[in-house]
Amino acid sequence: MTDFEEIYRTYFQDVFSYIRRMSQDEHVAEEVTSETFFKAMGGLEHFRGDCDVRVWLCQIAKNCYFSYRKKKNRTQNMDDASWANLEADEETLEEQWERREEAMRIQTVLHDVPEPYKEVFMWRVFAELSFKQIGQIFKKSDNWACVTYHRARTMIRKRLEDSTS
Repeated sequence: MTDFEEIYRTYFQDVFSYIRRMSQDEHVAEEVTSETFFKAMGGLEHFRGDCDVRVWLCQIAKNCYFSYRKKKNRTQNMDDASWANLEADEETLEEQWERREEAMRIQTVLHDVPEPYKEVFMWRVFAELSFKQIGQIFKKSDNWACVTYHRARTMIRKRLEDSTS
């Protein structure tokens, strides 16, 4: 077994779960996770080991997801089935639209949150890591991770309130 196969087997579920939480869509998570490991395979020789492999893979995954979203926003069309569902389930679609719109607002606001707050928030919310695990990634204490996460949440909440004012 190659090093890459071992990395794939060890971290596939972590990367998939991370993107699944970010996208709220299993099919998108599958596509982005595949793209992530494809890019990682090409870049493995350049991995310096400055951080945990999971962190490196999730950084690649995050960049792939944002690229995917940007591309989808430019080319998104509604097919006939989507129009049929629109007529059949108008309330459900409205609720889904509002939820997606809110998620997009949060992700837009999150994009402007400074490091390490943004990264800690993403590890906690999207990857569902414990404060202890987050602290280990940053070589800090679990208390530092907890405080940083709560500060990030406060920043995001304030920016969301400011954007709706």
